[in-house]
Amino acid sequence: MSQAEDIKSKLDLVEIIREYVQLKAVGVNFQARCPFHREKTPSFVVSPERQIWKCFGCGKGGDVFSFVMEIEGLSFIESLRQLAPKAGIQLARYNPQETSKRNRSLDIMDMTVNYFHKLLAESPQAQSAREYLNQRGLTDETIREFKIGYSLDSWNDLNLKLKQKGFNDQEIFLAGMAVKKENANSYYDRFRGRIMFVINDYNGNPVAFSARVSPQKEQAEVQGLPAQEFRAGKYINSPQTPIYDKSKILFGLDKAKQFIREEDTTIVVEGQMDVISSYQAGVKNVVASSGTALSPEQIKLIKRYTDNILFSFDMDEAGQIAAERGIEQALAQDMNIKIIQIPGGKDPDDCIRNSIEDWKQAIKNASSVMDYYFDKTFTNLDLNEIANKKQAAAKLLKVIINIKNIVEQDTWIMKLADRLEIGEQVLREAISKAKNKKQTPAQNKSTADFTQSQVKTKTHEEMLAESLLALTIKHWVNFGHIIDQVEPDVLGKNICHNFYKKLIIYYNNSNNQTDFNYQYFKEWLKNNIEDEQELINFSDLVDTLTLLAEKDFYNLDLNQARVEINKIIIQLKRKYLIKKMVEIEHQINQAERQKDLDKVNALLEEFKFIAEEVKNLD
Repeated sequence: MSQAEDIKSKLDLVEIIREYVQLKAVGVNFQARCPFHREKTPSFVVSPERQIWKCFGCGKGGDVFSFVMEIEGLSFIESLRQLAPKAGIQLARYNPQETSKRNRSLDIMDMTVNYFHKLLAESPQAQSAREYLNQRGLTDETIREFKIGYSLDSWNDLNLKLKQKGFNDQEIFLAGMAVKKENANSYYDRFRGRIMFVINDYNGNPVAFSARVSPQKEQAEVQGLPAQEFRAGKYINSPQTPIYDKSKILFGLDKAKQFIREEDTTIVVEGQMDVISSYQAGVKNVVASSGTALSPEQIKLIKRYTDNILFSFDMDEAGQIAAERGIEQALAQDMNIKIIQIPGGKDPDDCIRNSIEDWKQAIKNASSVMDYYFDKTFTNLDLNEIANKKQAAAKLLKVIINIKNIVEQDTWIMKLADRLEIGEQVLREAISKAKNKKQTPAQNKSTADFTQSQVKTKTHEEMLAESLLALTIKHWVNFGHIIDQVEPDVLGKNICHNFYKKLIIYYNNSNNQTDFNYQYFKEWLKNNIEDEQELINFSDLVDTLTLLAEKDFYNLDLNQARVEINKIIIQLKRKYLIKKMVEIEHQINQAERQKDLDKVNALLEEFKFIAEEVKNLD
């Protein structure tokens, strides 16, 4: 067994896809709205039995590797690397010259995380960092779980270590661990004398660092002593790299995602210490935006696991601005939002160190986002002043306009109108004007182009042919009846026509004409089709038909399936016969122009015969 097959055999496709999409059980399979194109009704199907997936909207499908490659934009080798740890498999080493830059960067980060973590545990220089973390209430177990580390106060310590492992200056620089000197072709360590917090992607791969200045340097600054590093920033973060895009990463999501699913809620805080302290305190469905507003991509990450989100941001101006922007993005993606308000305006870390129960109670008491905005806006506001009414309306309409659910939006418009003592129509007109201004023609065009380019359309004839073959595979015992009733040409000039002919050959040579064996048929295709592209097309079609059968016909018993098969056969035959009639009409016209009366009469007889067949179908 190859490494790829070994990995595949030990993974559950449903669990892998659940990390990206919320799946709903339908019969023996799972369905969802496709992550690869916009759609309102679910057309994305996953089969746990056969470990395959298919979207009947955009046409994409395959196995666990094709899904990860498609959604992550990875090569096959990169998808192997990502999935191997989940399968508990150690990949064989690849030739460094053949390994992608992305993989080299990931290797650098893996080694750096382990090195920094070891330094924190063992280096005498890290003594004050260890004391600081203990003072902040972190246990040794938590420090190990989050792989917190320490970088020595040196210009080239890490650089030398990584070079000993076979990495060059450019690779270390691309991973974000070195800075290039100005006007010189040399590099120095980016992080020096700092406590290192590891930033992982949602799969648990370390991709970046958030680095806090060491306690000694912070103290030196307080005492007015030289401390250049501290003046560079209390916290400094990794730059954008091929493996790190901060708009697509949420600190702690790799550890929190399981608990987010269990609680069906994500708690979003500002800082890494807020996440770590909460996790240690037992509230583990927490992620950090790292002090910035949530991006649309980060909201999509959260939406893979839940539609419910709780915000807990600092009460200072920067925190409130970040919270409001994040709320706007979350509302735009139809999330259910609540706001956590900690007594005394503390951040979660301070609250937890003072009282874990206060933090848990604050979560329980979280208020809906609109209640929060209404309270915040109307507290101590004199509504006798017209200017105050206008100000309140402007603030709240800015939030209400982002509510996607029409019923919910309508409810808050009525509440706002009642509170301001004005007509609802005034507010509705204001929202309508704002929407028209917000949605430009260019945006409308781009959305239409996106949808059109993503979704492949099929003719009704093709859809009927696929449905017939899907029912054939699901209720194999009916195939003899179908063969008697349907000639291959009836299915039209498409892939189903050729596939049907192969299926007839397989059926006639099969010992089992009662149950369709998916794996055995796939092996039969490999042994009986020489053209590689045709084999790929037929193999993909088998997956499509298998999932289509479970999607559309999973609840049909044998008799109901026979009725449905006959309905489809009648529709296909009618389409086929009407096409023949149209062709004969063209031939009659041509024969009349040539004044070939014998041919005209023969064609008219054929036309009448086919017309009678159509009538009999009715």
